Amino acid sequence: MPRIYITSVFVDNQAAALAFYTDVLGFVVKNDVPLGEHRWLTVVSPDDDGVELLLEPSAHPAVGPYRDALVADGIPLASFVVEDLEAEHERLTALGVRFTQEPLAMGPVMTAVLDDTCGNLIQLAQL
Repeated sequence: MPRIYITSVFVDNQAAALAFYTDVLGFVVKNDVPLGEHRWLTVVSPDDDGVELLLEPSAHPAVGPYRDALVADGIPLASFVVEDLEAEHERLTALGVRFTQEPLAMGPVMTAVLDDTCGNLIQLAQL
């Protein structure tokens, strides 16, 4: 049976994305391989070395309209799980992260949506 190995978010600037995803969200670098103008740049949770998140350059012409449409409709590109959403929201807000959706109970799940400063909306979920 297949397992999820890697997923990606498109980013406008890999260096800025790396700073946000590591310094702010707390991921750690798994791979950083130069590939000409760009890098094969992945991060993982410090608690789980499983699924990698590729910080993929948004250079393809289809990326801009796709991301713009998602952001305009308030649709997150990715979702990350957290243990305590209220505490994480408070921590990230103190670091200057802008939320487009404050923590909201949705049945058995609580979610919030943040702007990753790299062109994407990201959902945080407490299961």
